[in-house]
Amino acid sequence: MTTPSAAELLVASLAEQDCGRVFTVPGESFLPVLDALHGHPSIETITCRQEGGAAFMACADGAITGRPGVAFVTRGPGATNASIGVHVAFQDSQPLILFVGDVARGMRGREGFQEIDFEAFFGPIAKWAARIGDAARIPEFIARAYATAISGRPGPVVLALPEDMLSDPAGGAAPRPFVHRPAQAPCPDALTTLRAMLADAAAPVAIVGGAGWDAKARTYFQMFAERLGLPVATAFRRQDAIDPSSPVYAGNLGYGPNPMLVERIKAADLVLAVGARLGEATTDGYTLVTPDHPGQLLVHVHPDPGELNRVYRADLAICADTGEFAESALMWDDGSVIGFDAGGEAHREWLEWSTPGRDGTRLDLARCLAAARDKLPSDSVICNGAGNFSGWWHRYWPYAGSPSQLAPTCGAMGYGVPAAIAAKLRLPDRCVVAVAGDGDFLMNGQELATAAQYALDLIVIVVDNGSYGTIRMHQEREFPGRVSATELANPDFAALARAFGGWAARIETADEFGAALDEALGRSGIRLLHCVSDIERLNAAGATVGGLRAKD
Repeated sequence: MTTPSAAELLVASLAEQDCGRVFTVPGESFLPVLDALHGHPSIETITCRQEGGAAFMACADGAITGRPGVAFVTRGPGATNASIGVHVAFQDSQPLILFVGDVARGMRGREGFQEIDFEAFFGPIAKWAARIGDAARIPEFIARAYATAISGRPGPVVLALPEDMLSDPAGGAAPRPFVHRPAQAPCPDALTTLRAMLADAAAPVAIVGGAGWDAKARTYFQMFAERLGLPVATAFRRQDAIDPSSPVYAGNLGYGPNPMLVERIKAADLVLAVGARLGEATTDGYTLVTPDHPGQLLVHVHPDPGELNRVYRADLAICADTGEFAESALMWDDGSVIGFDAGGEAHREWLEWSTPGRDGTRLDLARCLAAARDKLPSDSVICNGAGNFSGWWHRYWPYAGSPSQLAPTCGAMGYGVPAAIAAKLRLPDRCVVAVAGDGDFLMNGQELATAAQYALDLIVIVVDNGSYGTIRMHQEREFPGRVSATELANPDFAALARAFGGWAARIETADEFGAALDEALGRSGIRLLHCVSDIERLNAAGATVGGLRAKD
């Protein structure tokens, strides 16, 4: 019997962890791994067009499944391109394992071709970064990588693979068994204290979504909140954390939230944060809920003890898996907490805020969202990168499915198209929509080639205002009328989509949008709607160029 190579043992170890798909831009530094993946019965290899796109796909895959998304890239340029995905996975609490082909062991330390000290480079933005130098230890490293990526606050792991090590014989080493995520239940005493705090509260509110949040947490926390009438807001870009039809759903936090929700949270005497880190975007620069929150009690529930009392002083800190906490909280309720009327009131405020109106522009994006809500399935998976264009979706799209929102909380551009590819591969029966601004789309628009190669059905909506619109908004606020470095000369995006074998339409009005979306839904493959917008309207909250200049 032939002794398996290190690369074959690596692939077998991934298969043991139920890794069914890897994303890659191939490199000569890990050719033995590519050969081991060739024809592997249980692992599909997705060839991408840029390492940043591959890493984003792995991020999104991990966000969907709760198991680490896996990407393979080569050293130097490949690894640095992929680093954006590591950063997103870290800030978004998404499980990811990035494998990097490295220089041979004997070459290390000479600054050889494309050599980087990967442990030093990735250490600050990864939960763990290491180099596998011994083939016999591959099962140990893979099992630890999975355990690290999925435990506590999920996040990225980076493993460097010396080129020569991959061809070594693996000896008698065998893959380690499947690694499960630890699921810690909350302390019973903490639940008793929480119940007493809720009983004493006059205006409590919950902020949910984040690390380890899953279908179990969604189901049980929603039932718990509905029983109490507790208003539930979702953290930034965690809008699918509960069903938006829930009678206690109060809307989302982040950029451009409902002003009435903002006031509700400021007036709350108790904030119950579950899974959320209460980061800068969710808290409007740590002002909506301040780290010391005087006059306001904070119960912070998080699966990672390192997050509790790190930034925010917690009056009650509960280290627990979010799903276990939600189920226990529901079962722990003995009826001693009198219900609140605020949940229904908050939901009515959100319904009013999230109902599209009109703004008078030719391409009225609120009306476009009304058409999208009417025509797209309510559980469609909406994938976007960063930019003001996303604000219309955050405000007006319901995010009814679980999962249905793939968007980077760290604000990385170029995430939408790669995330949509990963989503369609993982959820082939769901409608998947990539939404991008013009600047955002061209960060990773080349991955339409990947969508075409694997014959994926994607709807892509590009909002083109000829500008880096978010930065233009800030520019007009700080330096009115002095436009610098934010104007863009764009290609014909519809023609670009056709070049990839897709169907496309150029859209200049809201009426044209609805008709084009109807036609797109009747087709398959890549369908791109090139929406040409005016720069005047800058965001979904109503900011305009003219309005900002008038404040000068």
